[in-house]
Amino acid sequence: MTLLGRLAVVLRSRQRWLLIAMLMFLHLALLAGAETAISLYCWLVNLGLFILWQPFYYAERRVDLGGLVVIALVLGAGIALYDWWLLILWVIVLAALVGGRVMFIDHLPTRIVYLNAFAYLLTALLFRLVPQVMPAATLGAPLLDRVFAYGMPVFFVVMWLLPTSPEDDKPVRTEGAMLDLFYSIFIFLLVAVLFLGSLAFMLLQQADYFVAVLNTLIAVAVSLLLIGWTWNTHPGFTGIGVFFSRYLLTIGLPFEKWLHRLTAMAARESDPEVFLSHALHDLLNLPWIEGGTWRAGVLRGSFGRASKFRQDFPGQPLILSLHTQHKLSPALVWHFHLLAQLANEHYVAKLRARELQQVSYLRAVHETGARLTHDVKNLLQSLNNLCYLAQTISSHDSERVEALLQRQLPQITLRLQQTLAKLQKPEVEKGGFSPAALWWTTLRQRYIDTPIDFAAVEIDANVSLPTVLFDSVADNLLHNALLKKQTENHLRIAIRIAADASILSVSDTGSPLGDTLAHALFHGPVSSENGLGIGLYHAYQQAERHGYALRLAANNPGQVCFELRRREKVVASS
Repeated sequence: MTLLGRLAVVLRSRQRWLLIAMLMFLHLALLAGAETAISLYCWLVNLGLFILWQPFYYAERRVDLGGLVVIALVLGAGIALYDWWLLILWVIVLAALVGGRVMFIDHLPTRIVYLNAFAYLLTALLFRLVPQVMPAATLGAPLLDRVFAYGMPVFFVVMWLLPTSPEDDKPVRTEGAMLDLFYSIFIFLLVAVLFLGSLAFMLLQQADYFVAVLNTLIAVAVSLLLIGWTWNTHPGFTGIGVFFSRYLLTIGLPFEKWLHRLTAMAARESDPEVFLSHALHDLLNLPWIEGGTWRAGVLRGSFGRASKFRQDFPGQPLILSLHTQHKLSPALVWHFHLLAQLANEHYVAKLRARELQQVSYLRAVHETGARLTHDVKNLLQSLNNLCYLAQTISSHDSERVEALLQRQLPQITLRLQQTLAKLQKPEVEKGGFSPAALWWTTLRQRYIDTPIDFAAVEIDANVSLPTVLFDSVADNLLHNALLKKQTENHLRIAIRIAADASILSVSDTGSPLGDTLAHALFHGPVSSENGLGIGLYHAYQQAERHGYALRLAANNPGQVCFELRRREKVVASS
C-alpha cells in the first residue's frame, strides 16, 4: 500500500477526530466571513476532511478519471458560487448526514458526540448564517458574533473529552452502512423548514428574527407532536403508520391480490405441477411483467413473452426468470423474490403432501400384507388340523368327522372372505360380531388335537365379541405358544375367557421373555426365535382400534401370560 493509502486508512480509523477537525475548519470559515479568501480556504479544507469522513465511499479507494472530473467540477462550482447561501446549504447537508449516523450508534458517549455536532451545526445555522442573509433592520437584536466565536468551541471541547468505544473509531467497511438515508432526508427537510419558516414569519408578520425563529420552532414542534400521535395505533384508530408501511411494502402494485389468488389456488389444486404452472402464469397480471421461464427439477415451463430486461430468482427446487418492461429497482427485486419464494414453498409443500400420501398408502399395504400373512398362516393351521383329524380318525367315527367338517369349513370360508376383503381395501378392516359362546366352541374345535387346556366356563349367551379381533389375537398367541413348546417339551398351554368375554388370556409354564424383548413387544416388529414379533404388533394395533388392550400380564419363570382386555368406557357425570 502506498504512503497516501496508509494515510487514508489512518484517517478513516479516526472518525471522531475527523469530525471535530471538519467542524473546527467550518467554524473558522464562518468567523472569517464568506467575503474573505481565508473563509474560502478554510471551507476547501473542510470539504477535503468531509471527503475523508463521508460514509459513502472508502477513503482508501483509488479515484478514477471520472471521479476526478466530478470533484473538480464541484470545487469549481463551490469557488465560483461561494457565499453565505452556499454555506447555509452546506451546513444543512452536514446536519442531515450527522443526524443520519446517530441512528446506528449504541455507545452513549459516541452518540452524545454526534448530537453535539448536530447541535453545533443547527446553532451555527440559526445564529450565524441566517442573520447574514437578513436585512439588518429586521433582526431586532445585535448579532451574537462574540458569543458564537468564543462560545461554540465549547461543543468541540465536550466532543474531545467524551470517552471513545472500541467500535467508535473503526473504519467503515461497507458503503453506506453507517447512514440512514431516509432519516437524513427527513432531517434535511426539517432543518430547511425551520430556516424557510423563519423567513416566512419575518416577511409575513414583520416580526423580529428571534421571534420568527421561536414561532417556527413552536410550529414545527406542534406538527411533529401531531404526526407522532397519529402515527401510532390508538383505541379506535389504526394510525397512519400502518398505511405508510403498507404503501412501502406494496409500492402500489397488486401483490396482495396475487397472494390471495395464490392461496385460493393452493387450496383448490392438489397436483404440484399444475399448481406451479398456473401460479406462475398468473404473474402476468402484475404490472411490468412481460413473461418468464421456470424450472423445477426436471420440469420446465414458460409464460408470456421475452423482453430486453431479465431478472433471475434462483431457488430450490424452483428457478424462476422474469422478463419485465423496465429494469427492476432493488425494492421490486425484493418483492418479486418474495413472490417466487412463496410459490416455491407452496410447491414444495404439495410435493411433500403427495409423498406423504404415497408413504401412507405403502404403509397401509405393508400392514395389510403382514396381517394377511398371519391370517393365511392361521387358516393353513386350521386346515392342517382338520386334515390330520380326517386322516387319523377311524371309519366308525366318520359321522363325527363329517359333523366337524360341516362346522369348521364354513368358518374357514368366512375367514378367507374377510381376508380377501382386507386385501381389496387395506384401510378398511371388515368383520362383524358373533356370540361369544359360539366363538369359544369353534375355537376349541379348531385346536381339538393340540395340547391346549381350554377352561370350562359358562359364557353368557347374550354376550357377543368382535370375531376378527379375537380370531387374530387367539391364533397368534396360541401359535406362538405351540412354537415355544417345540423347544420346551414340558410346557403346558392354557387359554381362558371371562364369562362376559371381556378378558381373553393365553398362558404357558415356560421360560419368561427377555427384558429387552418384553419392553419392545407390541411397539414394533421384533426378532425372536419363537416368532414373537410382527404378528403381535399388528394384533396390538387391531385391539386398539376395537377398544381392547393387549398386554403381557405376567412374565415370570413358569408363568407367562398374555391378556386381551376390553377397556371400560368412561361416562361423564352431569
